[in-house]
Amino acid sequence: MTTAAIASSLHAVPSVPGQTWTWQGHSIYYVKAGEAHRDRPPLLLVHGFGASTDHWRKNIDGLKSEFEVWAIDLLGFGRSGKPDIPYSGTLWRDQLQAFIQAVIGRPVVLAGNSLGGYASLCVAADHPELVTGVVLLNSAGPFTEAEPTRPVNPVQQAIARTIQRVMLQPLPSWLLFQYVRQRSTIRKTLEKVYLDHSAITEQLIDDIRRPADDPGAARVFASVFKSPRGDRVDELLGRMSAPLLLIWGEGDPWMNARDRSTKFRQHYTNLSEKFLQAGHCPHDEVPQQVNPLIRDWVLTLQTE
Repeated sequence: MTTAAIASSLHAVPSVPGQTWTWQGHSIYYVKAGEAHRDRPPLLLVHGFGASTDHWRKNIDGLKSEFEVWAIDLLGFGRSGKPDIPYSGTLWRDQLQAFIQAVIGRPVVLAGNSLGGYASLCVAADHPELVTGVVLLNSAGPFTEAEPTRPVNPVQQAIARTIQRVMLQPLPSWLLFQYVRQRSTIRKTLEKVYLDHSAITEQLIDDIRRPADDPGAARVFASVFKSPRGDRVDELLGRMSAPLLLIWGEGDPWMNARDRSTKFRQHYTNLSEKFLQAGHCPHDEVPQQVNPLIRDWVLTLQTE
């Protein structure tokens, strides 16, 4: 089999059909695969900003033979509802908490990419009884920064405040949304954050593009610019007790993986980590490496 054929087979995995659950009057989409095992926890996969359960299809396929695997669309994304409400880490924390309690019914290992990683940390910090372990893949969220050693540039501050004020207006944010939802823009963005461009398939672009047609999608996008600041990552780690696995796509242009690794280690000791030659979404770009890492780590939780 040629290299191209192997790559095509690796990334041509169909999405798992899902179902809906109602939470606080909103439709929540989720998928489930695999069978429950009494000797190991279920996995709950949480996507990043602009993604959905579809982004985990290769991981669901690779892990379902040994685990009960769940994936969920956060409110505002994927096939879940997109109501006109404030969006925040607290909202998604509460959604995940309720889903674990009402639908899964037992503690889970949470695995989150980017924004989904931050939401997973929020659950682990505030509801430790529901979380057996946490896997973070290029997780988002700021740390508390030390006091600046040099004066802040007032011109840069003014420019940043102006941009934020402009983007809070309905028309500019709507226009930006119309731009970023174009297939060509999605492809260009993915080419920046994936090292292996063979992983950028038409199926992947379709999966990201599809929810942008839903009523309310533009409002969800605009809400990013007015979301309240949540807890810093170090604050969440200070309240967390579950074992932590960090998986880094070291080629991520949106974050310095080595720098963030250092910060995690400064604030948390019960962790393992692995650096991969991948970008912002290692679970989708190199699932053949990520799936065994998750599998082996979760199984060690049961033997300790």
